Amino acid sequence: MSCQLYLITPPRLSPELVKDLRAALEAGEIAAVQIRLKDHNRDEIRAAAPELVALIQSFGAAAILNDDAELAAELGCDGVHIGQQDGRVKDARAIMGKDRSVGVTCHDSKHLAMVAGEAGADYVAFGAFYPTETKQAPTQADPSVLRWWVELFELPAVAIGGITVDNAAPLLEAGADFLAVSSGVWQHPDGPAAAVKAFNALMADADS
Repeated sequence: MSCQLYLITPPRLSPELVKDLRAALEAGEIAAVQIRLKDHNRDEIRAAAPELVALIQSFGAAAILNDDAELAAELGCDGVHIGQQDGRVKDARAIMGKDRSVGVTCHDSKHLAMVAGEAGADYVAFGAFYPTETKQAPTQADPSVLRWWVELFELPAVAIGGITVDNAAPLLEAGADFLAVSSGVWQHPDGPAAAVKAFNALMADADS
């Protein structure tokens, strides 16, 4: 399977978010969108997320909520993404059920990835691969961790952290199943739609 785009929302709601998200979804293939509103509390996310979830799902993409399995289930999301401080995979799975996905941040750690896989995660996320302003990344990962993972395990690997159209090629060559991108789309000089088209073209070239 070729690499796919995994879009992450900006951390803060804005009047343009729905419009920009729609433009991105209309522009090309996006496998999943993670709703990651770090600058908002639970009640604000509960109020704002349903419109985003409905829009994402209307394009056939998976709506993934960051951090909060209970809220993800409540909002009808297709999955939840949890960090190392957000609870156990087992507990998230019990809340989400077997038909919805649980993804886990594993930083640059082979050990954390294996633990997540053994616990029943649906994908593991490695990063940050590049400097990122979206979050404080405790580690910097090397593409070799992706290469090691995909050679040994069937569980999908997500590459995350500072990824742009210009620096994504080594991650594609290493075998990433998904590229998780935030500012590389939202802050693209030609806009989100152009970024999605460029990522899709890059992935198609890597697959040919």
